[in-house]
Amino acid sequence: MPFITARDGTRLHFEEAGSGTPILFVHEFGGDWRSWEPQMRYFTRRYRCITYSARGYLPSDVPQDVERYSQAIAVDDMADLLDGLGIDKAHVVGLSMGGFATLHFGLRHAQRALSLVVAGAGYGAEKQLEEHFRGVSLEVGRQFEAQGAPAFSKVYSTAASRIIFQQKDPRGWQEFATQLGEHSSIGSARTMQGVQARRPSIYDLEAELKAMALPMLVLVGDEDDHCLQPGIFLKRTVPACGLLVLPKAGHTLNIEEPGLFNQFVSDFLATVEQGRWVPRDPRSVPSEIMKTS
Repeated sequence: MPFITARDGTRLHFEEAGSGTPILFVHEFGGDWRSWEPQMRYFTRRYRCITYSARGYLPSDVPQDVERYSQAIAVDDMADLLDGLGIDKAHVVGLSMGGFATLHFGLRHAQRALSLVVAGAGYGAEKQLEEHFRGVSLEVGRQFEAQGAPAFSKVYSTAASRIIFQQKDPRGWQEFATQLGEHSSIGSARTMQGVQARRPSIYDLEAELKAMALPMLVLVGDEDDHCLQPGIFLKRTVPACGLLVLPKAGHTLNIEEPGLFNQFVSDFLATVEQGRWVPRDPRSVPSEIMKTS
């Protein structure tokens, strides 16, 4: 079982397949390295694909100290993983917690990213709900630690944005829920406490995002309510950002709608590699919608 050792000694489990330009897949809180299987099978036809388990997610190490978990450390781990694999640059694809990490990776390591796919990223970003989200995140962490992942996963997996997945694809949702129950209870708790509850709002990054030159695709499900407005914000803020809203879709986009996810991400990567995913033309900004001269 392959591991890369991060700068603080934490071992991160990874898997890779395929050859060509690298794609790094970064999972959400409720997922792990297995969550990208539909993408690993699809994109390995043309790319070198890497998936890994974040710290706190077995079989990666599970540090006990919450101070060894943060948004910045999650980004450090991504860079360490690429270093360990001898990869200079990669396309980076992240979902939810992984989408936030992908966004921060683009800000801190722009020279190492070919493009960014940020899917389902927005929970806790809305300024009016920021404190509420932090409180709920701490409570979720407390419940994972108190009840254990096998028990509390049955509650967490039925959150509002997962229901449409459960309705459309009961077997796929059950696989997701079962894998969630196999996570480390301590690792889930520390990830909630150290990463989710402490990360900055996307809206606090506006100045940096406006200066970001990387091509970006934002994906949101139209029933993933708390990610819709942050997705629109990213579209309006990042110069070379495209926004895709999938209909009748929730939070877990890459396994809920794998065909659509793969199709649109594949088209995005191809357009980027042709140098055609460019910043928005200033002539198309909203203030120019009615030309008078």
